[in-house]
Amino acid sequence: MLEASHNSELPVIPGKRYFTIGEVSELCAVKPHVLRYWEQEFPQLSPVKRRGNRRYYQHQDVILIRQIRALLYEEGYTIGGARLQMETGSSEKVQTVQLQQVIPQMIAELEGVLELLEVEA
Repeated sequence: MLEASHNSELPVIPGKRYFTIGEVSELCAVKPHVLRYWEQEFPQLSPVKRRGNRRYYQHQDVILIRQIRALLYEEGYTIGGARLQMETGSSEKVQTVQLQQVIPQMIAELEGVLELLEVEA
C-alpha cells in the first residue's frame, strides 16, 4: 500500500460506473474498515447499498474519498477539521486535489482515444 504522502501516485480511476469497497480500497490506498468509518463521519460520502448491504461506490465517491484522504493524511487535519473543510468547500486544497485526481484520468482517457484513432488510420 502507498504511503500517506503519495496521494498523487494513486492509480487512475477506471471508467466504471460502480466500484466495490475492495476496489475503492486499492484505488485510494485506504483499508475497507476506514472507508466504512468515514461514511459515518462524512455525510457527503454515501455509497449505494444493494443486496446484502453491499456497498457500491460511484466515480464521484472515489474522488471524494481521495479528497478526504489528502486532508487527513497529507494536510494533517483532524476528522472534524476535514469534515468542516468538506462542508464549506472553501479549501483551495480540496479544489487542487480534485484537479489532481481528474487530470491524470483525462490524460489516460485521451491516450486511449488516440490509440483508437491510430489503429483506425
